[in-house]
Amino acid sequence: MTFPVIGVVGGGQLARMMAPAATALGFELRVLAESEDVSAVQAVATAPIGDYKDLAALLEFSEGLDVMTFDHEHVPTEHLRALIEAGVNVQPGPDALVHAQDKLVMRAAIDRLGLPNPAWAAVNGVEDLVAFGEQTGWPIVLKTPRGGYDGKGVRIVHSADDARSTTDWFEAMSPLLAEEKVDFSRELSALVARTPGGESRAWPVVHTVQVDGVCDEVIAPAQDIPVEVAAAAEEAALRIANELGVTGVMAAELFETPGVGVGFLVNELAMRPHNTGHWTQDGSVTSQFEQHLRAVLNLPLGATDALGAVVVMKNFLGGDNEDLFSAYPKALAYEPAAKVHCYGKSVRAGRKIGHVNLVGNSTADVDSIRHRATVVADIIRNGRMPAETTSGESA
Repeated sequence: MTFPVIGVVGGGQLARMMAPAATALGFELRVLAESEDVSAVQAVATAPIGDYKDLAALLEFSEGLDVMTFDHEHVPTEHLRALIEAGVNVQPGPDALVHAQDKLVMRAAIDRLGLPNPAWAAVNGVEDLVAFGEQTGWPIVLKTPRGGYDGKGVRIVHSADDARSTTDWFEAMSPLLAEEKVDFSRELSALVARTPGGESRAWPVVHTVQVDGVCDEVIAPAQDIPVEVAAAAEEAALRIANELGVTGVMAAELFETPGVGVGFLVNELAMRPHNTGHWTQDGSVTSQFEQHLRAVLNLPLGATDALGAVVVMKNFLGGDNEDLFSAYPKALAYEPAAKVHCYGKSVRAGRKIGHVNLVGNSTADVDSIRHRATVVADIIRNGRMPAETTSGESA
């Protein structure tokens, strides 16, 4: 009996973090990397360089694979169909993945499933945008349907006059997606996994904190969420995954809207391991990375129980400190229970370069856990103890 070979298209930190799970299970992981210096190359023995937009490169990479999966959703849909026609086991497939690639397709699917959606419209120009804004009420949100992530491809339009300054966006891409600007209390994420055979499991719904469009912090499970809202959010994510035929991990990002409808609206979908699921590495029986590999191979899924009463994930972006390892002695001494995950990337301002996970035994300690995880992240990012940290907290 031989162990399977899994190919991941894209060499970012998600592919990198699949590697330990693959090694533990005895799988061989290969990565189609964008360049020699991307995150996953350091962690995977076989990482040929290739362009995911080049069908010939994808076909060459597919040789010898038991399954092909993804670090991102940007592989052209027509290439995915061509790979399947050539006999490649592609998971998730293009019919599902298009809902994470194209926000207009996703919005239509959420409507079709009868799940809570913000008011939205496909707009072909400034006149359409103004009409939507007048009907819905200003401000509104304008999004590029494809290619946007971490706050990119998103613009707040405050008035009809402001709408007239969006001509360049329509010249670059049309139609665009217009949405109502949702009045929400916080953002949530419902993370699930599904196999090709139809088995599905969900992790607890989490609270996500966004800063400048980038995930900054995750608290698992979401604190003080009504039981019925958490259950409905979990059920909605499972239904999306099952109805759309998703395989692997899927994150449904949500706006919490207390007292309105079921208590949330669907924001976006991601069909791969996701930043809002990084807490599972150290805080769940089965991490999202192991679960994704199990799922795309159609293996039984692992338990998704949390390992503590509360788990906090804190991202750190590029900052003042370029020599990250030099800060490890202070960071690790400050909080021995913290788990640091560094992505092997060069430091650049605003670039995701790592995260910290910290598990707590009591929800009463959530504020302390958040603070301690943040201090560890800040020490690594800036190379020094935060100014507000008291000497009594220093190690």
